[in-house]
Amino acid sequence: MRNNRIRPYLFLLPGLILLIVFVYYPVVRNIQYSFLDWNLFSGEKDFVGFENYVKLFRSKEFPIALKNNLWYVGISLVFQVGVALLFAAFLEGVKYRRISTILRTAFFIPSLISFTIIGLLFTFVFRPDGLLNGILRFFGLDELTRGWLGDPSAAIFAVIAVSQWKGIGYTMMFLIVAIQRIPNDLYDAAKIDGASGIKTFTHVTVPQIAGMIRIALIINVSGGLLVFNEIFVMTSGGPHGSSEVLSTLLYQNAFVHGKVGYASSISNIIFVLALIFAVFQYIQPGKKEKALR
Repeated sequence: MRNNRIRPYLFLLPGLILLIVFVYYPVVRNIQYSFLDWNLFSGEKDFVGFENYVKLFRSKEFPIALKNNLWYVGISLVFQVGVALLFAAFLEGVKYRRISTILRTAFFIPSLISFTIIGLLFTFVFRPDGLLNGILRFFGLDELTRGWLGDPSAAIFAVIAVSQWKGIGYTMMFLIVAIQRIPNDLYDAAKIDGASGIKTFTHVTVPQIAGMIRIALIINVSGGLLVFNEIFVMTSGGPHGSSEVLSTLLYQNAFVHGKVGYASSISNIIFVLALIFAVFQYIQPGKKEKALR
């Protein structure tokens, strides 16, 4: 009997060991490093307490990086959750399945391409003599043209726009799968009750896929806080640090300037923000689902 009780935990043990070694232990060590003034190149280590955090909060770069991350999160929630949900519902409602399949493929293909390739491609699109400015000039909107990646007020939004174009199809496919699992009886009942398309969407589709929407929210919030490749490939945080995000700020301090302790404090801030958003999103949708029931 005792062996039978222990056996399930033995199956969990390998996964638990991997979590401890590759997740929990590094998190604890990173917290310890954040209290050190550690130069990666000289190897010197001095305990400084919370000085790294004080420097971080007083720096000029941190508010800019945090603001850009929040822009990323907010815009991603609108497009990669809200708009993706509308696209998913629309494509599932298309009567001609061949057209629906073609459109799904067209939206999904960008998510399969490496962002390094996409970033390099769009650097040509956003050049002063690039495709985007060419289109604006064609329609007589010359006053809107600019060097998109070289303009401090536009660079971060240009990169975010590329991210939305790349990622919206990925989230959309998750939501389409969730919609396909909704029983047809619910839609038939809505038709009998005389519900319009909008009411069917808000009272049947959305409540039934609330769990998948919650997952999409968590994925996009985490992605917005951890974003790195897009910025690194397209702007490297420029011009003049205007498109810097927390992850690129961490990279610059850790691997360019060798400030390991300072970089660890940035990493811990990212971790805390992601954890807060994840917990908040996990709790709030649950309350809504109970209300709908």
